[in-house]
Amino acid sequence: MKIKLTSIYVDDQEKALGFYTEILGFTKKADFTNGPFRWLTVTSPDDPDGTELQLALNDNPAAKTYQQAIFKQGQPALMLFTDDIQADHERIKANGGSFAMAPTAVTGATIAQLNDTCGNLIQLSQLARW
Repeated sequence: MKIKLTSIYVDDQEKALGFYTEILGFTKKADFTNGPFRWLTVTSPDDPDGTELQLALNDNPAAKTYQQAIFKQGQPALMLFTDDIQADHERIKANGGSFAMAPTAVTGATIAQLNDTCGNLIQLSQLARW
């Protein structure tokens, strides 16, 4: 058994697609429309058949409440891992990303947080090498 798909709620799917592809560097994997519903996923270009991230519209009141509450608390909605957080921080900034927290050493890792412009904080993590 393995995780093949996870979701994040966004307040604008088109804007989210731009952020996750143009700013973070992911690749669009699926984009299907059925009436008012849009199934939209992105994946890592390093693993195009790996885990997909669904950019799910927060048009459900419970989803919107959840998304807004964790954002207000400063809690990341998604954690992404990298082997070089400093390089990714610089690349993302150069692409227009806005960091709420620059790379910071914490126990066992270096982390950074950025705003995805669609209602979420995203945490980047580089695990410490022991």
